[in-house]
Amino acid sequence: MAVVAASGCAPAGGQGPGRRAAALGHSPAGGGLAGLLAGVLACVLAGCAGPVSTLQPAGPAAREAAQLWWGMLTVGVIVLIGVVALWLHALRRPSAMVGPAEAKRITLLWLVGGGLLLPGFTLIALLAFGIPAGHRMLPLPLAGGEAPLRIEVIGHQWWWEVHYPDSGVVLADELHLPAGQPVDVVVRSADVIHSFWIPRLAGKIDMVPGRSNLIRLQADEAGEYRGQCAEYCGVSHAFMVLRVVAHEPAAYAAWQQERGG
Repeated sequence: MAVVAASGCAPAGGQGPGRRAAALGHSPAGGGLAGLLAGVLACVLAGCAGPVSTLQPAGPAAREAAQLWWGMLTVGVIVLIGVVALWLHALRRPSAMVGPAEAKRITLLWLVGGGLLLPGFTLIALLAFGIPAGHRMLPLPLAGGEAPLRIEVIGHQWWWEVHYPDSGVVLADELHLPAGQPVDVVVRSADVIHSFWIPRLAGKIDMVPGRSNLIRLQADEAGEYRGQCAEYCGVSHAFMVLRVVAHEPAAYAAWQQERGG
């Protein structure tokens, strides 16, 4: 009896953990599965926010990308549900003998409907939604004809060199910009291919040696954001982080005056 008690097992006829759970109306296996699903859901939802989450946009370009992602997710879920429903229907329906002509008609119906019309409609819907979104993310001329603020960023292994041509300010691993205003960032690389990415403000753009690329940023509100190199560039790639600070316009002007001296 002492061995039984030490092992945590109940003797025959007694109540072990499983029987006690059953007596209370709970299933140990079901509880474990529910806990696992709750943990997975918590991990998934935790990825929807944070400094590197594209699903928490803080600028027009990032908002377009997030809306496009949600649209693609919605279409993907609808297609998945439809395919699973048809699969279950095919498994459960009673089998019936059909003649060659009927079999050919059914095959042609599935070929045209599932192989041409369904993917064609899906692609057209995504393109109709995605092309205008991509167009709005381009650094097009502003409506008033004014040129946006221009900043130059050069990628190095493994740090960022930030130039302000108008004031001559040069920073390392920091980017300051005015909130609520479009900013054009010219990106280049001094060594290998990098990728300039501020997830909450805009999409990614490659930094290629010998070539200049342009991306437009705009922060809706003043605050601090995180930039990250999104292209593997060597052993310290993961630590190539850019601190981005969006100031109110008046505070940005004061910062420029202070740094420009």
